[in-house]
Amino acid sequence: MSEALSGRPGVKTEYRRQIRRSVMMACLCGAALAAPTRAPAQEAAADAATPPAEGKQIYNAADFARFAPKSALDMVREIPGFVIQASDDDRRGFGQASGNILIDGKRISGKSNDAEAALGRINARDVVQIEVVDGATLDVPGLSGQVANIITSVDGLSGNFRWSPEFRTRQTESRLLDGEIAVTGRSGALDYSFSLSNLSARLGNDGPEFALDGNGVLADLREESLTWYQDTPRAAATFKYVTPGGSIANLNLAYARYYFSAHEESLRSFPGTVDRRRDFYDREREWNYEVGGDYDFALGGGRFKLIGLRRFERSPQSQRVFLAYADGRPDTGTRFDRDTDEGESILRGEYRWRGGSADWQVSAEGAINTLDTVATLAELDASGAFQPVPLPGGTLEIEEKRGELALSYGRAIAAGLTLQSSIGGEYSRIIQSGAGGLTRTFYRPKGFVALAWKASPRLDISARIEREVGQLNFYDFAASVNVSGGTQNSANPDLRPPQSWNGEIELNRSLGAFGSLKARGYARLITDVVAQVPIGATGEAPGNLDSATVVGFDWNSTFNFDPLGWKGAKLDLDLSFKRSRLRDPLTGEKRPISEDLAHELIVNFRQDVPGTDWAWGAEFEHYRQTAGFRLDQHSRFLTAPGDLGVFVEHKDVGGLTLRAGVSNLLDSHERLYRTAHVGRRTGPIAFYEERSRGWGPIFAFTVRGSV
Repeated sequence: MSEALSGRPGVKTEYRRQIRRSVMMACLCGAALAAPTRAPAQEAAADAATPPAEGKQIYNAADFARFAPKSALDMVREIPGFVIQASDDDRRGFGQASGNILIDGKRISGKSNDAEAALGRINARDVVQIEVVDGATLDVPGLSGQVANIITSVDGLSGNFRWSPEFRTRQTESRLLDGEIAVTGRSGALDYSFSLSNLSARLGNDGPEFALDGNGVLADLREESLTWYQDTPRAAATFKYVTPGGSIANLNLAYARYYFSAHEESLRSFPGTVDRRRDFYDREREWNYEVGGDYDFALGGGRFKLIGLRRFERSPQSQRVFLAYADGRPDTGTRFDRDTDEGESILRGEYRWRGGSADWQVSAEGAINTLDTVATLAELDASGAFQPVPLPGGTLEIEEKRGELALSYGRAIAAGLTLQSSIGGEYSRIIQSGAGGLTRTFYRPKGFVALAWKASPRLDISARIEREVGQLNFYDFAASVNVSGGTQNSANPDLRPPQSWNGEIELNRSLGAFGSLKARGYARLITDVVAQVPIGATGEAPGNLDSATVVGFDWNSTFNFDPLGWKGAKLDLDLSFKRSRLRDPLTGEKRPISEDLAHELIVNFRQDVPGTDWAWGAEFEHYRQTAGFRLDQHSRFLTAPGDLGVFVEHKDVGGLTLRAGVSNLLDSHERLYRTAHVGRRTGPIAFYEERSRGWGPIFAFTVRGSV
């Protein structure tokens, strides 16, 4: 997907929030809907789970009745204090289990088949119960902290659907085609699902930008606007077959398109300069597919699982910038094009068995990752035609062949205390062609030790120490240009995969009828961290620095007001802090990792009004990231004061759930401050840029249903 608007962090941040929430806050126009009284059997159920059984928190359908869920995803999102871990399509191969969702005790099959997609296809009526347990107590190596296991029973055909139109008051056309429809069923021993979805975005903002010279004197005034259109239609199918002997086969198929277009218009004028109009265009038309599956069967005294995957992506991208002058001089412009093919093939085998009081697993994995990219650069001549400009390192073929072997061990070592561990190693060979091409071989140790302690019926404590090998972004090897921000990366064939020691401790505390809370602290010691490094006398590119440290804290809690007499009301609080440090390659001073999370706050209030099918609520979100650093400039992006929205929801309009509301009630603006230097950041200041852009209120509406 396009990285062209890396100089536009505000829009990227806004879209990140849209992905994480299927619907933004929505307008109060739903108040005109009829409000039939809910039958007594449907009255609000307690948010607290059934009392723990064998270290598990058990949630049944009645615990979610007040929310009228349509899918398993709707149910999991309402588990007190529980947050679904975001999927990571870029993780290194399959490795051991990750995330915090299991379905019928098994990790989700496939790679792009992420947790939210898989849960969204399961009808709420097919969920028998949800078990929340510490992952280190399970016989699934790699899991730690709170894990939700969704127990299902599919009988016949069922389906879910969602439609989420959105309407903005400034700069952007309406979003009308965001939604999903999924069908699941069972025929004999075969479970199947089919889904069609489109993740759509219609984003935009506008406002002034001020350019100042190196002395801080105003030198240019600009009125700017940006529109961002994106659609990702996707078709997917999953099949699961259980043989009479208990063998389990899964097959996952997916095909998707990615349509992206952006346009930034900048009208520029200032006394003593020629009036100008700058237009920037960014476009990408991608298609991709994934075919994956696994087969799990009894072998000897244990079980063997064979996993395979093939993914491919073709991504043609184009950026163009034009400057037109009011005095009639010829237009100037730059064009950057890049055509890329990416591939990934994985074969993995896992054999697990019970030995005495311990669970054992030995695993082996082989993978081949490839990238073939051709990038070109051109400048507009006086006749209006683009003429090629040399771009050394823009064309690249790279292949990584990787293999890993691991042995895992888990057992209860005392009453309420469980150990899980793994030790292994990885071999990788990176082969790249083109200018300065290299072939390099790496051997890396990896593994972890995790402990889970049931300190009391209401308190779980888990700890984990891990040695991790990171994944390289193959795009970082090739030369690239961002014509919007006016920056360029040289080719760098000498990138090494980062490694880190990771440690974390997590506490999960049940508050009974009052709710629950989770607190997690973590730290990372990274070697060969990837950051911008000097290339030659004037160039720069992603490269490796010796080390970096990261510490962070996450808090997730749900507080129910029912015991205080405010029936049906609850408050969810999610809070994250992160601090990172590395040594700047130019100044030698310590600074944060570029454009990393600094803190994030999400406060969500909801009341399901007793005796009715109505719910209402509000949400506030505030996000902050660290400064961005290149070798010739640094920038700071802020969004203030934060996103506040309100919503109203009716849970039974002809069997549908309708939600409507409005967000950005505080009129948040993105603000960007950029300082560019002559040569390196240690040289004199060339200019400053300051901008403020707003996007106004956002009205949204969501229809959800199931059949």
